[in-house]
Amino acid sequence: MLNPSNEHGLPELTLRAILLGGLITLAFTAANVYLGLKVGLTFATSIPAAVISMAVLRMFKSSSIFENNIVQTVASAAGTLAAIIFVLPGLVIVGWWQGFPYWMTMAVTGLGGILGVMFSVPLRRALVVNTDLPYPEGRAAAEVLLVGDQSREGGEESREGLVAITVNAIASAAFFALSQTRLVVDEAAVYFRVGAGATGASASLSMALVGVGHLVGISVGMAMLVGIVIGWCILVPLLTDMTVTTDSARHVALAVFRTDIRFFGAGVIGVAALWTFSRILGPIIGGLRGALAASGARGRDQMPSLAERDLSIKIVGAVVAVVLCLIAILLWQFIAGTTLSVHAPVLIAVTLVFVLVAGVVIASITGYMAGLIGASNSPVSGVGILAVVAAALMLTVVIGRATDPAQSNAMVAYALFATSIVFGIATISNDNLQDLKTGQLVGATPWRQQVALVFGVIFGALIIPPVLGLLNTAYGFAGTPGSGPNALAAPQAALISALAQGVLGGSLNLRMIEYGALLGAVVIAIDGMLGRAGRMRLPPLAIGLGIYLPMGATLPVVIGALTGYFYDRWADRTARPAFAKRLGVLMATGMIVGESLFGVLYAGIVVSSGNSAPFALVGDGFATPALIGGAVIFSALIGLLYRRTMAVVSKPFSG
Repeated sequence: MLNPSNEHGLPELTLRAILLGGLITLAFTAANVYLGLKVGLTFATSIPAAVISMAVLRMFKSSSIFENNIVQTVASAAGTLAAIIFVLPGLVIVGWWQGFPYWMTMAVTGLGGILGVMFSVPLRRALVVNTDLPYPEGRAAAEVLLVGDQSREGGEESREGLVAITVNAIASAAFFALSQTRLVVDEAAVYFRVGAGATGASASLSMALVGVGHLVGISVGMAMLVGIVIGWCILVPLLTDMTVTTDSARHVALAVFRTDIRFFGAGVIGVAALWTFSRILGPIIGGLRGALAASGARGRDQMPSLAERDLSIKIVGAVVAVVLCLIAILLWQFIAGTTLSVHAPVLIAVTLVFVLVAGVVIASITGYMAGLIGASNSPVSGVGILAVVAAALMLTVVIGRATDPAQSNAMVAYALFATSIVFGIATISNDNLQDLKTGQLVGATPWRQQVALVFGVIFGALIIPPVLGLLNTAYGFAGTPGSGPNALAAPQAALISALAQGVLGGSLNLRMIEYGALLGAVVIAIDGMLGRAGRMRLPPLAIGLGIYLPMGATLPVVIGALTGYFYDRWADRTARPAFAKRLGVLMATGMIVGESLFGVLYAGIVVSSGNSAPFALVGDGFATPALIGGAVIFSALIGLLYRRTMAVVSKPFSG
């Protein structure tokens, strides 16, 4: 039986820490799945999980900072695993799956995540200990844990943080519930003619998206605004002007957006992701060489202390071997009965090599990227793009070009399925070295934290499939048959699916993708010039998302980024700027969690009732009052929540 305490004799890997991390996982993972499918972004869960843990475990006299670290590690791993939704819904989008079979979805998610943990174990000493990588999120989480552990003020700060999450979550969920009654609108939109063309403007009254904007910051927010302007002020009017039709402005503008603008945005995203990856490839290789050399210089015969001991490499090797065997079985089940089954032995063997080699490389790349710029800012979607292209090319080498539509569909689906495994490795590696940096800074035991990461992956794998299935049944994904007006965009999954179809001979709007790629090169150059001039950067990936996503989903993010910018400027003038900014982050997290969780709950109500609008109290005739009332209530509520947070920051701590 494992000793739950560390070398300091304090509790660390305890049952209550694992269970509390699992309970937090239920909320944050479901919220991340919903948010990722809606707008293509997820939020980091380490800091809010640490705050909740400190507030809860403080009730136990024997609790410790190490136990709190295990809680945030479990919740963080499960929350980040939700990024699998950037690939896996593609199987529904391309029509291969009608839903998400529980055991297969759980297996592909969990096995990829466990490989991500195992592949990054040998990298901890190289990329966490013997390196000067900043690990911004890992250091921030460690700071929160240390403040909460060492001071009376920290205890009150953690309680205020928990209250901030709770209050804002309740407000966010309440407004979402009110919008479903149709007494207030959930999106304000207007479409109009511009000469012979058409365009429009829309914004979701979504507190979750405002919270996302606060978290991503002003640079990303302004880049998304640039994308909105390019898409809706330039491209939509220009392309609709070329369309000869008597349809309404709304119909024409949305049709052009779906058929042309989204592919244009995909071209920008693809080039921006590849450029970002290529820019850091040199530092990745150089950093890994230097760190591994430094690690080897420590001496092979030195036995690390308990505080520096990783999981045994024999255990890592055994787990990897078992997981690869299970993946082989999973791949066979996936292609059994399809046109690919005749190629099964060779195809599965090649795929296992692909997963092993690509997994090791990707674990190194994403781990280094997370250390360099943070897990939330790491362009892991670019890794997904590279992985699906590599998987599609692998299929063409093994099988050749598809000879009929059935085989083509099977090859696209298999490429997406294999990419899902690799993407699971990428998402976990992108996160867990950040967690291990937090552990190093607070003096945690590495191998215990690595065990906790496996528990986090298991919790996430258990939760993600039913949430995906529920959201698919209630809302559907944009572009799939039968999807309604509330369909979730699933932007990365749609893009990666389109790329797989394109490589394997499917249909793509290549003209618009090529134009988008050209613009991507231009915005990369502009961003570089801004960086050299010391000006605010405009991340090209964010510009691409601003073009690719509907304005209703991106404009609230811009508003949230502006609001968060002015809040942070105010925080800098307070007596406790670090506390003020952390409370702002927790406030924004509450906004996201409240709406996202109620969105999942509402999806369950829709499915169980069989009614697409079970809360509706009025009909379409109430649209104008609902628009005015919704805008007023939404703005007032956002203002009140920010004022409440500012009041909490301004008051002195009680004695």
